[in-house]
Amino acid sequence: MKHVALALVGCCVVPHFELSASEDLPREEHHDSLAVAPPEAVGMDSRRLNVIDEIVAEGLSRGKMPGCVVLVGHHGYTVFHKAYGYRQLLPVKAPMLSDTVFDLASLTKPIATATSVMSLIEQGKLKLDDPVGKHIPEFANNGKEQISIGQLLTHMGGLIPDNSMRDYQDGPAEAMRRVLELSPTAVPGEKFMYSDVGFIVLAELVKRLAGEDVNEYSRRVIFNPLRMTETGFVPDAELAARAAVTQERDDHWMQGEVHDPRAYALGGVAGHAGLFSTATDLARYAQAMINGGTLDGVRVLKPETVALIRSPVKVSSGLRTLGWDMKSPYSSNRGDLMSASAFGHGGFTGTALWIDPDQQLFVVFLSNRVHPDGKGAVNSLAGRICTVAAAAVGCAEAQ
Repeated sequence: MKHVALALVGCCVVPHFELSASEDLPREEHHDSLAVAPPEAVGMDSRRLNVIDEIVAEGLSRGKMPGCVVLVGHHGYTVFHKAYGYRQLLPVKAPMLSDTVFDLASLTKPIATATSVMSLIEQGKLKLDDPVGKHIPEFANNGKEQISIGQLLTHMGGLIPDNSMRDYQDGPAEAMRRVLELSPTAVPGEKFMYSDVGFIVLAELVKRLAGEDVNEYSRRVIFNPLRMTETGFVPDAELAARAAVTQERDDHWMQGEVHDPRAYALGGVAGHAGLFSTATDLARYAQAMINGGTLDGVRVLKPETVALIRSPVKVSSGLRTLGWDMKSPYSSNRGDLMSASAFGHGGFTGTALWIDPDQQLFVVFLSNRVHPDGKGAVNSLAGRICTVAAAAVGCAEAQ
């Protein structure tokens, strides 16, 4: 595994991003992607995969979540896809379905925002080592002058995790002005601090360089080409009707309405939260990343860009990648048997996606653990499912 190099600047450790020309990417024949196949047909053990049923049943019985959808892909095929429990308990029960739409919460960060930023880098519109202030002059103040785009993508910019909700009470434009005026709470480059604010700024960067917001840009450049037709911000009425319910806001249940209060105050489109999707759509994204940026003959990113996204970056408390988690204090949903190349992310509403290029494996876990009272907890459960999926690899003869 190649680590992204670090460069010393003064007393601060700042990521210096390079891509080795010898970086290996998976090579395989790409069939019509993600067709359903028996696990044994691609060298997996269905008996081991079926342990997922027991893990989910235990979680449901203990009230960890009202329901969930689990999808496992291996070697470009869907080998496991099931819905469990309920997408809504109150005011009336509604069963979870395999095509339920979920509020992805912080999965927005890597899938929409970071992927959009990397697409713009690929086009030569910016560089990872660029100071953010080069492209957003209002950001270059109060000690933020040298914070780089790469530092924001890896949560090493020193920005506060979340700023006050009071900053959002006067509309999206004023909220962004206040975000850009914030001071760092740690020396940039020294400390990993998971920050929603950093990704709110990255979405503003996308808007300024692309001339369209992160919703429009990611849909046009990433989601539509990959035929992720049910992925986007602010779902239409048809998709919202299929969405898992989260919690109550202003005396109504949130369904197809972003749960995160700051994303909601920003109109539902933000860099840190607001994306909605389904398990099958996320499977298409995951497989494209395993394939080096292509799916069904359509390329959305160059192989070199995907290799850079997947390259580990040392941070003060573990390993991240550009927008993704790898092995950090936030990795409890990772599982124990993923390879060293695996990268993934979780979301506050109860979502997780882990992609393992070396094993040609990905696991999608989607739940509405915050329904109805915000007390559910699924990170360790999702991690157990990832462990089971990885344990099933190579345990059966391919037929």
